[in-house]
Amino acid sequence: MSVSSARQIVPLILKLIQPKSVIDIGCGVGTWLSVFRQHGIDDVFGVEGGDIKGKLLQIPQERFLPFDLEKPLRMERQFDLVMSLEVAEHLPVEYAETFVESLTLLGPVILFSAAIPFQDGVNHVNEQWQKYWAELFAEKGFVAIDCIRKRIWQNPHVSWWYAQNTLMFAKPEYVENHPFLKAEYENTCISQLSIVHPTRYLKVANSAIIRRIHTRVKRLLSQK
Repeated sequence: MSVSSARQIVPLILKLIQPKSVIDIGCGVGTWLSVFRQHGIDDVFGVEGGDIKGKLLQIPQERFLPFDLEKPLRMERQFDLVMSLEVAEHLPVEYAETFVESLTLLGPVILFSAAIPFQDGVNHVNEQWQKYWAELFAEKGFVAIDCIRKRIWQNPHVSWWYAQNTLMFAKPEYVENHPFLKAEYENTCISQLSIVHPTRYLKVANSAIIRRIHTRVKRLLSQK
């Protein structure tokens, strides 16, 4: 579903900010960057916690850097768009601020998502509400812009975790110079950043119902 989600979201990003260069921190095999390349953006760069080589990598090898994401990342250049999707929850909480700082030093606008509490997943060690990340970005001088989720909330081709978690963060001066983005920022309700997608809610609710049924069955059997 990653490539399907990317194909839906990337065109929205291009309309919003028209980036000419993109860096993806925690890029995996480079799926999202490959979609940006399909839209004519060749200046892409991917960073991932482990080394990926050969046919698995979907971007040129010279555009890829294996790097320990728990360490501060510094590069000699900036990018028009910095992105990190469903990565931050895999880093221990003590590295959260360092990770956010690394993102903010790479460019003026960031596409970001991370798993919320009880989202579940492999090696999720720091699941936090969106408000938590917004506060960390605010400490670095970046404002939250909720401009993506409403456009993909009910899109069946987008994985629910992207629809639930994806926000933009940008420097105030960047927002001022992008009228459409400024309008989106002015319509962002900071108090309602932390939300749960119905798909996830129903999954949790169904699990709770099944547990209750099992508990009741055990009680009935024990009474016999």
